[in-house]
Amino acid sequence: MHPDATSGPVASAYARERAAWEESWLSEHAAHSYPARRVRPEEDCALRTPLQRDRDRIVHCKAFRRLKHKTQVFVAPEGDHYRTRLTHTLEVTQISRTVARALRLNEDLVEAIGLGHDLGHTPFGHIGEAALDACLQERFGREFRHYEHSVRVAQVLEDLNLTEDVVDGILCHSGRAPMPRTLEGRIVRLVDRVAYINHDIDDAVRAGVLDPASLPVEPIAALGDTGSQRIDALVHDLVEHSARAGDIVQGEEAGAAMDALRTFMFDEVYLSETARREQAKIDAVIRTLFEHHVAHPETLPHGDGDLAQRVTDWIAGMTDRYCIRAFEGLSVPNAFAL
Repeated sequence: MHPDATSGPVASAYARERAAWEESWLSEHAAHSYPARRVRPEEDCALRTPLQRDRDRIVHCKAFRRLKHKTQVFVAPEGDHYRTRLTHTLEVTQISRTVARALRLNEDLVEAIGLGHDLGHTPFGHIGEAALDACLQERFGREFRHYEHSVRVAQVLEDLNLTEDVVDGILCHSGRAPMPRTLEGRIVRLVDRVAYINHDIDDAVRAGVLDPASLPVEPIAALGDTGSQRIDALVHDLVEHSARAGDIVQGEEAGAAMDALRTFMFDEVYLSETARREQAKIDAVIRTLFEHHVAHPETLPHGDGDLAQRVTDWIAGMTDRYCIRAFEGLSVPNAFAL
């Protein structure tokens, strides 16, 4: 059935009424849903804002589904309760929506940015990102940054034609990137850190890597004993200070406590002796695949870009388990019957 055949009074008034609601309710600092600014102009959906449409495109794309099999911190965990890149994405998104609603900012925009921010992440988390970056720099003099690749995945490989504010928020969600131009993008950028610090503590304790008693005393006293308490404290602090500042900012005490926890996690988990042992293994896997495909470009899928870009697209798009299977296919002899 053609969409126009089902058009009725709700659809015909939706965009006008939604735009009027945003004008009357949202903060003066909020980004608005209309007009949609895309690389390729297109007619708006009658029952969704342009930002809702972006959200739906992200959720339905293949790269989003692959996040469930990509590492957050712990590689190929045996337990069912460890975070993956997908569950991290969902946690960032729901916390960001809470902040946006409290500040009367555009929830649809933070949701789309949150859901899309890690689409371009490599297998094996930041260790895999560092390994691919090293290979590219040595062979082609290029760098790999997952936040830049997330935009490529969304706009080129998946061809989602997202709106400009969503693309900006995805591109600028990392602390290594410029500050996002919207407050909604700045929420995701900060909440990304709020989420991963606290859920990584939870996973590290579950894995036996951390003893809760070893957590630094002052940050825990300032923010709370549990991940839930700490996130709640950080969100309240963020909302109150941001409302007064007209920007997305933390209070001095909460910001310092969060930074201290982040430093602790880098020292005790992310860059620990156990992590370094895994890093050497992951580096070997990524490097083996990279060198093989550079030497045999005919094994790569046809794609947009030169050899360096095609190798990047192929390896960065892999899930952990696919990457391991591909490595085993190159490194482990096939069994055969005599």
